[in-house]
Amino acid sequence: MKIAECFKGKLNPFLEPIAYILILIIGFIDHLSGPEISISIFYLFPVSLVTWFRSKWKGILICIFAAIAWFIADLTGGHSYSRPIIPYWNATVRLGFFMIVTLLLSASKKALEHEETLARIDFLTGIANSRSFFELANIEINRARRYRHSFAIAYIDIDEFKTVNDDYGHLAGDNLLRLVGGALRESLRSTDIVARIGGDEFAILLPEIDPEQSRVAISKMRDKLSSVLQSKDWKITFSAGVITFLKSPESVDEMLKKADNLMYSAKKSGRNTIKYEVFVG
Repeated sequence: MKIAECFKGKLNPFLEPIAYILILIIGFIDHLSGPEISISIFYLFPVSLVTWFRSKWKGILICIFAAIAWFIADLTGGHSYSRPIIPYWNATVRLGFFMIVTLLLSASKKALEHEETLARIDFLTGIANSRSFFELANIEINRARRYRHSFAIAYIDIDEFKTVNDDYGHLAGDNLLRLVGGALRESLRSTDIVARIGGDEFAILLPEIDPEQSRVAISKMRDKLSSVLQSKDWKITFSAGVITFLKSPESVDEMLKKADNLMYSAKKSGRNTIKYEVFVG
């Protein structure tokens, strides 16, 4: 894990030059060792590194360079062949082998990234799920603490959602959740994080925003959501608690708990209500 983080971090800008240098070193050692000792597997190390941490196409370039280096090491390392065509055939086969490894690694990485994306997306609404929200919110809390800027969170709950499921069925309830999730995402900035926390509860994280700006943003969101619901003949309201943090909370759990409590306070005061607070620490 530490090696992977190293290649993703400090060494990432130099990864390709390092790979080319490694191949030259391996080719030189291959030349010195001659035909009796095979070090062919070591060519795969730089090929795999560049493919995994950079891209498939850059990996293919490394494949070609590695095949050429191996070919030159063969010609100059004392290998003898019964026919002149053999070293060229071997070089072609090696290149094909490197390419297969590169394509398999690239496909594996793509599949892994797809699985990681699905693990962070709410399957019903298509927005972030609670796991993704916790990860991104934790990053924002640390960033806000470091750079000393404010941010806001809105905790939203659909009023009488249980009644929708009871009266119209769970399919209608699912359609309503999808509608709400889409409306929330469309009404906010691209930098804002919209997530379904669970059931009929949604959370919105608004980075780098002050109390007045958060009121304006949530007001626009409320208008957009009401408009979308009315256009679909949904006579549905929602309650929300919105807290602007001038000082970062200790954790995501603390942040959500404060916003959740404020949302329930809004519900108890008559539903279809948004309550605002400012947290100063």
